[in-house]
Amino acid sequence: ELVTPAGELYATMLARVLPDAEAHIAFPADADGSIDGGLAAYDAMLWTGSSLTIYEEIPAVTRQIELAREGFRLGLPAFGSCWALQLAAVAGGGAARKNPNGREFGLARQITLTKAGRAHPIYANRTGAFDSFAAHFDEVAQLPPDSVALAGNAMSGIQAAEITHDKGSFFALQYHPEFDFRIVAGLARCRADGLIAEGKFTDRARLEEFITHCEALHKTPQNVAHRTALAANDDVLDIDVKQSEFFGWLKRTFPTAF
Repeated sequence: ELVTPAGELYATMLARVLPDAEAHIAFPADADGSIDGGLAAYDAMLWTGSSLTIYEEIPAVTRQIELAREGFRLGLPAFGSCWALQLAAVAGGGAARKNPNGREFGLARQITLTKAGRAHPIYANRTGAFDSFAAHFDEVAQLPPDSVALAGNAMSGIQAAEITHDKGSFFALQYHPEFDFRIVAGLARCRADGLIAEGKFTDRARLEEFITHCEALHKTPQNVAHRTALAANDDVLDIDVKQSEFFGWLKRTFPTAF
């Protein structure tokens, strides 16, 4: 298994800060991916990333859009990353597209908060531009009405947004607070041919060098040589920093749990 399944990454992220929370992992892309007890039985939804493309009209995609819309109708608070941002935008009446700047992979650099982002309580611990883990082809092209962009960078103009639709609110990031360098190394192996073809790495040797640094830094996060090679800092190596938005969302959504 090169990469931990996305649902498990989110369950681990949740358990770190709310160990008593009960989480059920569902697979809404699948024809038999029903939600135990129905969506109304839950307090919130957490949406992971995906290898699917939101503008492809296939059942695996449309089933998820409808589920997100049901969440909006029920007023169920939601948080998610990457695919989740594109999904929330489309489900709320916005649009997504293939990113004209190409694939963003490894680290999203210099994510900068908008005026609304700087004022948002979930970003209270972010004082300047920051990096985070990323792996995506697509991006949000248009947010739904009554939604607000909270962050962006040179690769994607919308790196975070709070999407309000119907009765619900969906806080979504284009980047991945649930990732670590072990996950990035696994994704690099899985997507090696595409990354080289796109020029992200000049050849297989450079890709393998990147993977080696990622795996080593995951094991020894204070290693200066590996940090330097990957231009990595505590934005992605300190778990409290990299997952601060998720913690902030939980604290705002479930204040009595803390």
